[in-house]
Amino acid sequence: MRKGAVLILLAVAVCMVFTPSAWGKNDAIKIGINAPITGDNPKVGEGSKYAAEMWLEDIKAAGGISVGGKKYDVEVIIEDNEYKAESAVRANTKMITEDEVMVIVGPQSSSQAIPAGDVANNYETPMISPWSTNPDTTNDRPFVFRGCFLDPFQGPVIANFVSDQFGFTKAAVLYDVAADYPKGLAEEFKKAWEKKNGKGSVVAYESFTTKDADFSSQLTNIKRSGAEFFFAPQYYSEVALIVQQAKELGWDKPIVGSDAWASADLLKLCGKGCVGLYFSTHYAAKGAKGATKAFIDRYNSKYGYVPDDVGALTWDSLRIVQAAIESLPKLTGKIKKDRKAVRDAMASIREFDGITGKMTFTENGDPIKCAVIVKITEEGEFEFHQSVCP
Repeated sequence: MRKGAVLILLAVAVCMVFTPSAWGKNDAIKIGINAPITGDNPKVGEGSKYAAEMWLEDIKAAGGISVGGKKYDVEVIIEDNEYKAESAVRANTKMITEDEVMVIVGPQSSSQAIPAGDVANNYETPMISPWSTNPDTTNDRPFVFRGCFLDPFQGPVIANFVSDQFGFTKAAVLYDVAADYPKGLAEEFKKAWEKKNGKGSVVAYESFTTKDADFSSQLTNIKRSGAEFFFAPQYYSEVALIVQQAKELGWDKPIVGSDAWASADLLKLCGKGCVGLYFSTHYAAKGAKGATKAFIDRYNSKYGYVPDDVGALTWDSLRIVQAAIESLPKLTGKIKKDRKAVRDAMASIREFDGITGKMTFTENGDPIKCAVIVKITEEGEFEFHQSVCP
């Protein structure tokens, strides 16, 4: 064989290995997980990782994912976004361009999911954020989905609950102005509260910046404002400091939270100060039944604690991805084409029966589903109080 012919054959071989459009029908289906394994909220990443491990166990036990009568092995690739936007962007870029994942699950938090979603959409790779409630995550991004309700729904849920439960008319808010999730939810709550109780009924609207640890000035303003309660749409790692400092300043009125409170570490950090408080979230572990209870019991037995909503939503998101892939008539072996097919299948899902509730996706990639209000018990459990549906 001539030297030129050999070089041509070598060039073709290289293209077959490295060109994204030729991943091969017999290769494993790769699912990416973009999660904060380290950083400010590692429990979020841990719940994501554990749920993914459990899901992969089931896939392997079934011999893989079946598409058009053929079984495909599955590989889960986990990238640590360190709870940073830039790291989440790098993780998505790597998994899409180097690992050639078919779908990405995560990031969880809106501050990472919004920029990472831009990468996924630009590369036309389906991504589903289990926990990001900010509308910008999916807005005008046909390849990006979420497994949870949105802030424009959660804000009114909390406002209506407080009005109905306590009869209050004067609210205060304390939130991180530099983070997408708390900022967006604070705005939605304020809008809903003032629509219900009139302009000026949010008597204190106090903010701080990420990494701040002293809230005494803001809490003093809230205490002096005449507010009957305050709303703190913050992540669990910040809630403990806020509640503790509020108590030290003599605050003895309700503090109401949002879904970012729902971590297994909340009570470890917050202690008795959080007992009796309410927050909105995606599911209630205490009193769960059926498939939800089976997931909780299995997770608890395997990892030693009751899963929070991040774990449950990640489980649902992975099962949504699985359902979409399994609904395809075949995989072509061309990654770009197969990604588009999975995206279309996810958008077509109707009445998916998840452990966090039934859901149907809108054209914007958002599920129509219910929220729950839970109460923190003396035992540190998140007890179901009521369900609120669209």
